[in-house]
Amino acid sequence: MAAARVSHNRPAPPPVCPDVLGRRAFLGAAALALAGGAAGCTDVSGAPGPAPGATTAPPPPPPPSPPPSTAADPRPPDWIALRSRLSGRLVLPADRGYGQARRVYNTLFDGRRPAAVAHCAGPEDVQACVDLAAAARMPVAARSGGHSYAGYSSPDGGLVVDLGPMSGVRVEADGTAVVAAGTRLIDLVTALAAKGRCLPTGSCPSVGIGGLTLGGGIGVLSRKYGLTCDRLVSAQVVTAGGELRTVSTEEEPELFWALRGGGGGNFGIVTSFTFATEPAPDLVVFSLRFDGQAADVLAAWQDWIPGAPEELWSNCVIEAGSPPRARIGGCFVGDEAACRRQLDRLAVDAGTSSVTALGYLDAMRFFAGCERPSAPCRPEDAGRDSFVASSRMLEGPADPAAVVSLLDGLTGLDLLLDSLGGAVAAVEPAATAFPHRGALASAQIFANTDGGRDLAARQVAEVRTGLGRIAGARGYVNYIDPELPDWANAYYGANLPRLRAVAADYDPDGVFAFAQGLTARGR
Repeated sequence: MAAARVSHNRPAPPPVCPDVLGRRAFLGAAALALAGGAAGCTDVSGAPGPAPGATTAPPPPPPPSPPPSTAADPRPPDWIALRSRLSGRLVLPADRGYGQARRVYNTLFDGRRPAAVAHCAGPEDVQACVDLAAAARMPVAARSGGHSYAGYSSPDGGLVVDLGPMSGVRVEADGTAVVAAGTRLIDLVTALAAKGRCLPTGSCPSVGIGGLTLGGGIGVLSRKYGLTCDRLVSAQVVTAGGELRTVSTEEEPELFWALRGGGGGNFGIVTSFTFATEPAPDLVVFSLRFDGQAADVLAAWQDWIPGAPEELWSNCVIEAGSPPRARIGGCFVGDEAACRRQLDRLAVDAGTSSVTALGYLDAMRFFAGCERPSAPCRPEDAGRDSFVASSRMLEGPADPAAVVSLLDGLTGLDLLLDSLGGAVAAVEPAATAFPHRGALASAQIFANTDGGRDLAARQVAEVRTGLGRIAGARGYVNYIDPELPDWANAYYGANLPRLRAVAADYDPDGVFAFAQGLTARGR
């Protein structure tokens, strides 16, 4: 794709492309601006308490500790009884609309056939679903945006708890925001911007707030404002016994700790989140493309990021090929002159560049690929994609030549390095369940399946293994990979034993168990 001309006023125009903007187009963040792309669809599963504007009595206080195991013999699911309890719709395989109801974002999982999909309208619906799944001993999974990289939000023969109808944002007078678990990111940032507030989130417009937060939440404002989970004040969650609990640093503190980075689906189903927000800032977005060697670009980027102020976030994208190519993008919280001073520190010359000042909402729409009127940025219009992905974490600078060589000669694959540090590193690794506080960057390995699923999977595995040797064996749970060796230690590090203890306390019977879950049956 040809590079655009330098622009100092507007982001470069998008190329002619299909109306359905695929996931790969999002994954390049601002670095794709010169090619007309947008930022990363980064995340995965996921909750309102009451709908924004509504008033309800608070739930009764939970018991002081989770109940002991009360497992009984399973009984067949009573779908008639569940349907009578639901405010939303229950869709069974024989029902009209089942094919649509069971779909998730990645078309690779179109063969999954859940036993039922429950469109939940409120926490009571979620409680009814958990009660049925526990009694029947059947798999149960929450689905917010449906972006689980492994398709875990659509279990074969299980019950899908669809939180999509539970969508809404209420911004309080003190700036806190109550966000329903089914809220998609484009709706969240739009609602916050209308009140002059912001929250550090991912960028893909159709990702749900639930999975993003529960796995940590890396995004373009992370270095300035922290991870999404770092802004969490409290949450309401339905636990394995069907109880609706409010958790915070004061109430159920161990469960609250685990929900901040411990991964979606492990401890219960969150129905609403309360976040501390910040005043919406002005941003400068930038995109740089290079004519030189990708290893030189990566070396300069790794030297540049650690000394950058927390106001600057950047990614470096290495495109597989013969030879591989690199590009850099990002944003700066502040004015254009200050951003340009930081870009002048980058010790490699860009062939073409774009630097554009935008307001918060326009910047987030830019990263989400929503400048085009035809872009599928409303959740109901979200496109789908077919891809295989994995991750590693760069604990520090990696050998640039060795990293780039992993992609030499491959096709249809990108390595996306998203900078961390700043506010992310200001939190101790044990303060929340997210353990990668000292990492330089996350590394997402992403391959489309244009050349076939087997080829994509093989290439991702090769790069994942090679990058593990070069940079270390850690990974990011929101890029969950069923083939990742020693996945539990990779995702959770030293926080794993504490997370396992929380899962055992709150789900002793493994109601929420799945292949890469932390409950007893998921180990």
